[in-house]
Amino acid sequence: MVMFPRPYQSALLCVALSLPLTVAAETQRLEPLTVTAPRLERPWLDTPAALGVVEREDLEQARQGLQLDESLVRIPGVTAQNRYNFAQDLRVSMRGFGARSAFGIRGVKLLVDGIPETTTDGQSQVDAIDLTALERIEVIRGPSSVLHGNATGGVLDITTRSGPPETFLQPRLEAGSFGYRRIGVQAGGQAEDLAWHVSGWDFAMDGYRDHSVAEKRLLHSRLDWDLAAGHRLTALATFLDAPRTDDPGALTAAEVAADRRAANPNAIAYNAGQSVTQERLGLVYRGDLSEGESLQARVFHTWRNFDNRLPFESGGMVGYDRAFYGAGVQYTRANRLGDLPGRVTLGLDLERQQDDRRRHDNLLGVRGDLVLEQRETAEAAGVFLQQEIDLTERLQSTLGLRRDWVRFAVDDRFLSDGDDSGSRTFQETSHSLGLSYAWHPQHRIYGTYGTAFETPTFTEYANPAGGGFNPAIAPQQARNLELGFKGFAGAVQYDLAVFRVDVRDELVPYELDRIYYENAGRTRRQGLEAGLSWFASTEWTFTGAWTWSDFTFREFEDDGVDLAGRELPAIPRQQLFLEAAWRPGRDYYILDMLALDRQYADNANTERVSDTAIFNARAGRVFRQDGWDVETFIAVNNLFDQDYFANIRPNAALGRYYEPAPGRNFFVGLHVTRR
Repeated sequence: MVMFPRPYQSALLCVALSLPLTVAAETQRLEPLTVTAPRLERPWLDTPAALGVVEREDLEQARQGLQLDESLVRIPGVTAQNRYNFAQDLRVSMRGFGARSAFGIRGVKLLVDGIPETTTDGQSQVDAIDLTALERIEVIRGPSSVLHGNATGGVLDITTRSGPPETFLQPRLEAGSFGYRRIGVQAGGQAEDLAWHVSGWDFAMDGYRDHSVAEKRLLHSRLDWDLAAGHRLTALATFLDAPRTDDPGALTAAEVAADRRAANPNAIAYNAGQSVTQERLGLVYRGDLSEGESLQARVFHTWRNFDNRLPFESGGMVGYDRAFYGAGVQYTRANRLGDLPGRVTLGLDLERQQDDRRRHDNLLGVRGDLVLEQRETAEAAGVFLQQEIDLTERLQSTLGLRRDWVRFAVDDRFLSDGDDSGSRTFQETSHSLGLSYAWHPQHRIYGTYGTAFETPTFTEYANPAGGGFNPAIAPQQARNLELGFKGFAGAVQYDLAVFRVDVRDELVPYELDRIYYENAGRTRRQGLEAGLSWFASTEWTFTGAWTWSDFTFREFEDDGVDLAGRELPAIPRQQLFLEAAWRPGRDYYILDMLALDRQYADNANTERVSDTAIFNARAGRVFRQDGWDVETFIAVNNLFDQDYFANIRPNAALGRYYEPAPGRNFFVGLHVTRR
């Protein structure tokens, strides 16, 4: 368990003692909460799943908007790393799924306004999401292939802001430690049947560590058109230009002790880093066809151009031009099974991803000879059925069934070393059963059982023997069993989940000249997740989230060593988040703490990472000045200047596991709004 140093014990005690205080304003009664992440709009209370929601005020008040982890840590069962390395992007894991990822998000389906941000091969990037314009985030923890296919960890369902009734213009200016600066503007409004919102910004940061400069520009727009009563069409467009994101790399424990701010020497020698441009367009239709009958449809297209410099010579310059597009439709209607009322949903998802990939030698930051050129194509089709049944007035069931077809193909266009073209096709069936029992109007007990699958990505298919596919790896399979409790007790909202996930052919990384992947026999994930929010008054809110994880290899032999019983790396044994928020009027004062228990950096559990606790504080004031709403704020991260790691790279070669996080740092901001 996390043992807090004495200075932190005092601060934590202050937070804890403030929880039972009787505040002046009257206790709040909570409004019903509706969610859409399970692909059907339904009350949070009646959803038989571990589902958390982050609302707008927790997403925007004095948030720096560097990565999604700033908000996701308040959801139990979710762990995030790598906030400060923009070249590697945020790594999010749910119940341990995704912790293995070398970069970005794996094992979790990511949606933005109903449009997939997860490519057909299963990789997600968050660099093209406007974190300054989010309305809410819904998080489903646990295997979710029956909902969205090819995802064993869960779902991140993000909604951006629509235009408000009153037209506004909001210039923004922010600055902070390590050269952080952001200039942006937002605007939005409504006109007759149209609602519109536009957000754009220019961001730059020198970084805490050497060789960690980042530069990004983003423009996001959303247009909602009410075609007729009950029918809405949403158009989305996002443009990203990130011409420079340096990668300082990971360090050994000895290098960290010598200089936490240093970069990996090879990262500097080979000028490690990347540049990205991306454009995404999408259309989403939602309509009520008749009483109890609805239709949803979507089409999208994403273009991404990527160039990456890795810290080694052979094939160390990687680039691709990507086209990712698809469509989906789902039809829902009320029905009856005999005398039992219910609701049925039928749906179809179609996707295609095409990457024209190339690799050159990296001659100390200069492009060398071409060593690989190939077209990688992933295609997927999934059909699903979900049936809700009211078995009694208090007992509801949800059954799900999905069939997925996924094909990976490589067309080798660099033939001087032979033709490594090939393809692999998988057909997977996922199913789920959920029961929810209302033992009280405001309390539910639920149970779920479900299966899921997760294919390797093109990156994970990398062949140690050369081009083409690694023939030795296959999709991992998961079976999830879960029991949960959720509800409202006056001004308290709570949820508790106990789960076990058994995984066969778990994909795990190892490193030679670069990172490769292999299937590891079997693993078991057992855990407990608890979340609580106390809306003590109109001004005071207290939030807590605790996660206990027992994730181990059951069958896995690595280089002749039996690793059965060892813990999965890069996952804290326990995680605790606490927050106290005081919001008098439009002002806000917020203190939070994130405590991480010990974890291991390697499969053999020989490299242990110590526990840590990080405190953050933020405050803002809003006042009117000459017809403008003026918001000024300040935030201090790592309040007690704790040494900890922003990222652990599991099973890295030569013991280079560690990416140090900044010490105490701050940022300030000014947002002015004209209405």
